[in-house]
Amino acid sequence: MSLKERIVQGEFVITAEIGPPKGKEVAQVLKTAEELMPYIDAVNVTDLQSAVMRLGSLAMCIFLRQRGIEPIMQVACRDRNRLALQSDILSAAAHNIPNILILTGDHPVLGDHPDAKPVFDLDSVQLLEVVKKLEEGFDMRGNKLEGEPPHFYKGAVVNPGARPLEPQILKMEKKIEAGAEFFQTQGIYDIKIFEHFIHKTSHLKVPVLAGIIPLKSDTMARYINKNLAGVSVPDVLIRQMQEAQNKAEKSIEITSSLIKGLKGMCQGIHLMALGWERFIPDILASAQINRK
Repeated sequence: MSLKERIVQGEFVITAEIGPPKGKEVAQVLKTAEELMPYIDAVNVTDLQSAVMRLGSLAMCIFLRQRGIEPIMQVACRDRNRLALQSDILSAAAHNIPNILILTGDHPVLGDHPDAKPVFDLDSVQLLEVVKKLEEGFDMRGNKLEGEPPHFYKGAVVNPGARPLEPQILKMEKKIEAGAEFFQTQGIYDIKIFEHFIHKTSHLKVPVLAGIIPLKSDTMARYINKNLAGVSVPDVLIRQMQEAQNKAEKSIEITSSLIKGLKGMCQGIHLMALGWERFIPDILASAQINRK
């Protein structure tokens, strides 16, 4: 059963984020994805995450698809103009990539090539509109596509912790109007903040997958608070990580507790493990999540 089918049928789904390698060797990334598949429903493949040069999301998704693993291909607006974006999206359709996640992308100054020229020819709402037009059989300029048009399960991102929240909700509404069918969120560490967000967006009737970044240390938590806008790790969690003798065990405990608290308010969880993918099975077991 596909990710879309699971969500449409009301199942609680789990997705996990994986970054392509900084090089051409994909064996380890594929091994990680294969080991995760008994526990998750789809693999979200980042598109030059944090503006760091890596193997492309499209290529990694093709490798995953060849192994029977369902990918979600991230498409960032940062690096390509409208010609290249449409071309890559059609290429994904030609390789039967079923899901795409549209996002704006971090500015290159934050990455490992800070002198790179940003493109941002389209924003995330505009690109969603382009995908919808492609699905209708036409390119952005209204030229007819040859053959059967592409079809995707289209996702977008939202930040429940943004302050003020109203601009996020307005953009979320625009994304839905442009064709977004599900949302993955930025990292959530405060259940009350997420509960407030869900209350404010209940009229939208759209599936939301709550994002969680497992904490590796109190240093990481403080970095998140300083550098990720709209993402806030409560002091109590920072103290727990600081005092923990075993950071991994405490991280599993915190993440599983968050999943339990969020489960009744969303349609799934999106785990961004940042190299700690090996702990995802333990996190889900502790949270009493069994996708089977």
